[in-house]
Amino acid sequence: MVGADQFFDTAAYASALEWWHDAGVDILADANPRDWLAPPPLPPVRPAASEAAAPQLPPTLEAFLAWRAGADAPDARWGGKNVLAEGPTDAELMVLLDHPDRDDCEAGRLLSGSAGRLFDRMLAAIGLSRDRVYVASVCVRRPASGRSPRDAVTLLAAAAMHHAGLVRPKRLLLLGDAASRAVLGADASATRGIYHAVHHNGGRSGAVVSFHPRLLLQRPAAKADAWRDLRLLRDGGRE
Repeated sequence: MVGADQFFDTAAYASALEWWHDAGVDILADANPRDWLAPPPLPPVRPAASEAAAPQLPPTLEAFLAWRAGADAPDARWGGKNVLAEGPTDAELMVLLDHPDRDDCEAGRLLSGSAGRLFDRMLAAIGLSRDRVYVASVCVRRPASGRSPRDAVTLLAAAAMHHAGLVRPKRLLLLGDAASRAVLGADASATRGIYHAVHHNGGRSGAVVSFHPRLLLQRPAAKADAWRDLRLLRDGGRE
C-alpha cells in the first residue's frame, strides 16, 4: 500500500517456496500449454515373459515331436502324461483339437472313447478313415482346469502353427475354440462356416472349423451344423 511501511519477511517466503518445491512445483511457468487434469501417461507395454522367452522351435518334424514330448515344452510341467500326435506324416488332412480328454489319457491316444467313435463316423461321412489323417492337439497334456493357463497360450499357439507347417497338410480341420484361436486367432463362433487360407512356414493349407466331438455328444442338435462343416472341408470351400 502506498505510503505504508514496507516489510518483507524473506524467511517466510523462502519457507513457502521450499514447501512448493517439495510438493513437486519446481517451475513458475512453462512455455507449452499443459492439461493439469489429464491422467498420467501409461507405461510402455512390454511383452509377457512367455513371449519374450519364446524358444527357437525345431526345424524338422522328428525333432519337433521329440521337443514336444520333452521337458522344455510349454505344458511339460502340467500333471498327467503326454498324449502325442499320430497318423501318417504325409496325410492330406491334419486334425487339430484342444487337448487330450480323460479317455485319451487312459488310452494314450487322442480322440478315444465315445468321442473317438463319433469322430471316426464323422471321417467316414466324408470318405476318410483314421489311418489317413494326422491327429494332433494344441496341448499334449490335459490342463487341470480343462483350459490352458494364460501364460502358456502364446507358446502353445506358436507350437501348433509350427507343427502344421512341418506336416504341410492340404487341409486343416480345427475342432473347438482352442484350436481355432491357435491357428486363426478367434473363437469358433467367429470362424465357422468359412473356408480359410492358412499360411505357415510349410506353405498354405485350407482350414475349416467345427465342433469337438465331445460337444456334439453333449449337444446332438449341433450335428447338423457339423455336417455342413465337414462338407465345406470335403469340397474345399466350393458350394
